[in-house]
Amino acid sequence: MPVDTVATAMTLQGVVLDLDGTVYHGEHPLPGAAAAVDRVRDRGLSLCFFSNNPLYDGERYVERLQGMGVDARPGEACSSAVVTRDYVDDQHAGDGVFVIGSDPLRETIRETRADVLTQPSAADVLLTSWTDGFGYRDMVDALRAFDDGTAFLGTDPDPTFQDSDGNLVPGSGAITRAVSGVIERDPDRVLGKPSDVAVDAAVDILDCDPAESLVVGDRLETDIRLGERAGMQTALVMSGVTDEATLERSDVAPDYVIDSLSEIDGVLDSLA
Repeated sequence: MPVDTVATAMTLQGVVLDLDGTVYHGEHPLPGAAAAVDRVRDRGLSLCFFSNNPLYDGERYVERLQGMGVDARPGEACSSAVVTRDYVDDQHAGDGVFVIGSDPLRETIRETRADVLTQPSAADVLLTSWTDGFGYRDMVDALRAFDDGTAFLGTDPDPTFQDSDGNLVPGSGAITRAVSGVIERDPDRVLGKPSDVAVDAAVDILDCDPAESLVVGDRLETDIRLGERAGMQTALVMSGVTDEATLERSDVAPDYVIDSLSEIDGVLDSLA
């Protein structure tokens, strides 16, 4: 698919790169992605690798990318787990948090000043996220955890993500919606892309004006929406979850549409 050149000229200083569906599928890097990252670096641009996957912190994502041959460097990666950890630490220090999610997420939340609970009844905060063990017992726990004074948080809104074969599987958003249906209340905050706390985290890593930044990703409602919210230029890659029919009916309009990250040079050239 050719590059859409509707964007106006700007001085580009930084690039936010989504990971799953943009740089890799599961454990497999996408063709040409590592070389594309090298070419971004060759232009002297700052990089922020940002995943809505809540399993790992930024350091772990850097290690994961390096293991795939991608030139990621310490301090350049962020995730919904990181912004959730920081939000809980800032807003819920001393509170009891009951997590419906993965063990790695629980360990991340234990790094905060909040207490991670094993029993739901004393929860000040109910936090929902992805876990492949989600089931009926978790919905019962949500009912036990929740009352009118309980804060309800989700790590990220993604209803699905792609496995190593590119097949869609349920994500954090699906679990949060299931819990929301049981307790009959929407989350107070969903903290991954495209939330304001995710925007702030990405801008902090890039350390440049959002108006001089580009976000590249495969999801309209998270990656491209984050760019719109931040005032960044946006590029949608068609290597992930978005197909042409979804793009055509969406009210989210990327500035550029390319087949994959390997075609990023056309976008960068137009913004030089």
